[in-house]
Amino acid sequence: MDDRPARRLEAGLTVTVLGCDGSYPGPGGAASGYLVTCESTAVWLDAGPGTLANLQLHLPLGALDAIVITHEHPDHWSDLEHFVVACRWFLGRTGVPVHAPANLLARKAARIRDAEAGAAVLDWRATDPERKVTIGPMTLTFSLTDHPVPTHAVRIDAAGRSLGYSADSGPAWAMSSLGAGLDLALCEATFLSDREGTVQHLSARQAGATAREAGAGRLVITHIAPGIDRVAAETEAEEAFGGPVEVAGIGARFQV
Repeated sequence: MDDRPARRLEAGLTVTVLGCDGSYPGPGGAASGYLVTCESTAVWLDAGPGTLANLQLHLPLGALDAIVITHEHPDHWSDLEHFVVACRWFLGRTGVPVHAPANLLARKAARIRDAEAGAAVLDWRATDPERKVTIGPMTLTFSLTDHPVPTHAVRIDAAGRSLGYSADSGPAWAMSSLGAGLDLALCEATFLSDREGTVQHLSARQAGATAREAGAGRLVITHIAPGIDRVAAETEAEEAFGGPVEVAGIGARFQV
């Protein structure tokens, strides 16, 4: 029996920003996390610190259909711990699908398994660039990025539209790896161009360039590190993208 609360979601493919700070949440912020919806299906894409609280502003936890985590760095998954507590002790939910690289549970999230204490709150399913995942009307495909740990960028196709999410990556990966026809590219822009080559992340300039080369219709930059000038990041991204760029902010909603 499905006892999840009934809800009304927008028919088209939509992404709502739950958190967009790079590497750690800044004052009043939250790390990486997005609510992706289409028709009556809701997916929590990355679950960084602060995003669980923001998720509940848009959707009851019982109405979540699945979770997708891109990699093992805690700024992309640590709120799963609190989700498990809510499901086990308050909501009575079990079997929530979590699609993530295979190493996440074994290496970083073992304490979630301990917290479940035999109650199968999460149903772990390994993502693979060679396999598609279907969640309701959404089809997800994955691409291995340029990052120190196995990280899967995600493409989501639904309702005739396509969203590409870079997750975290250095410049050896390209947004075009997610395929042609991206209507919206959601791309990390952790630093400005003066930090290029110092860490395995994209600058705002590199985000704009990879989205342009992929032929993306629109670009939203995200994962901007606290303290980075967001106006300067927008300017660098726009110059490289060759058109207007939007900057992610908590609560912003983008119709793909």
